[in-house]
Amino acid sequence: MQFLMIISHDESFVPAENLVEETISWVREMASRGIRKYGNPLRPAEDAKTVRVREGKLLLTDGPFAACKEQICAYDLIECGSFEEAIEVASRHPMARAASIEVRPIWSDLAKAG
Repeated sequence: MQFLMIISHDESFVPAENLVEETISWVREMASRGIRKYGNPLRPAEDAKTVRVREGKLLLTDGPFAACKEQICAYDLIECGSFEEAIEVASRHPMARAASIEVRPIWSDLAKAG
């Protein structure tokens, strides 16, 4: 099963000195185990554009879809045997100690349609 890990933090987030090294180590371990398929950090939410089409007209707004205390800062696509394993993998990510990680199953039926 595939899962998307959505990593978010709030405005008060300050990365620990060793966070980058720990994250690189986690990425390498999960990739070597065949769990991590892809992922990247994201530019700040202020750099986002939100796209909507209503009644055939493009509506473009600056910033994220919704104003929230937490903003998405990174994502990882992982493949695990169960939801429980995906949660365990997410709990080992260094950002789980400093921010929050939403683990969401990929809707495999719809993913196969593409």
